[in-house]
Amino acid sequence: MNILETKGFIIGMVHLDALPGSASFKDNCSFIIERALYDAKTLEKAGVDAIMVENMGDLPFTAKLNKSQVAALSCATALVKNAVSIPVGVDAAFNDAEASLSIAKFLDLDFVRIPVFVDTVLFTDGIIYPSAHECMMIKRNLNAHNVKILADVQVKHSHMLSNNISIEQSAKEALSLGADAIIVTGTQIGEETPLDLIKRVKKVVNIPVIAGSGVDTHNIKEQFAICDGAIVGSSLKEGGVFSNKISYEKTLELVKAKN
Repeated sequence: MNILETKGFIIGMVHLDALPGSASFKDNCSFIIERALYDAKTLEKAGVDAIMVENMGDLPFTAKLNKSQVAALSCATALVKNAVSIPVGVDAAFNDAEASLSIAKFLDLDFVRIPVFVDTVLFTDGIIYPSAHECMMIKRNLNAHNVKILADVQVKHSHMLSNNISIEQSAKEALSLGADAIIVTGTQIGEETPLDLIKRVKKVVNIPVIAGSGVDTHNIKEQFAICDGAIVGSSLKEGGVFSNKISYEKTLELVKAKN
């Protein structure tokens, strides 16, 4: 199933706790898996269209994952895929395209998220350069042509090194270099994606445009009047606390609110 062909799709996030190999790891492997499976099953039960697994707990992020993180992310994603029947994707954050695409190929996932695809950004781990060429080479070498690339433009938690590049230019370059969908975000996690940015990107590309942050029950109709889909995570957590598990009630309310 190509999730990008679904009108008004919701991708629910499975945020993994800090993995082995990260500075924040708590030696709690069983908990990581149990929480991931709980969140995935809850998201599916509430009616989201797809799931994306991300190593969100690996703070502070590095641009690339180490071997321990890749192994853990691969395992957790495999278990999530086996636990649900809806499309699954992966994001090896902050921008490990090789890890994401390799995991996606081996597990027959539907999509990957690439936060830094065509931009050059300043990040807490230094400068991250565009990865579009790397992505397309990896896709070819792995014969992973069925894996869709969801590419951020001018992604949250980073700063463009050049303020002279418009979001329209970033979006058009992402399209021309192989992105299957464009993700637009606010500047921080949970911050509403500005409608003006979504409109500007929609005007210059003919592929799906996804709201990548800040979508909740109060704004989803307004967002979906413009964008094609949304990636939702933090607003679905119990008590609104990011580290908590996914709330079935909040997710169901969101799914109902889009209609």
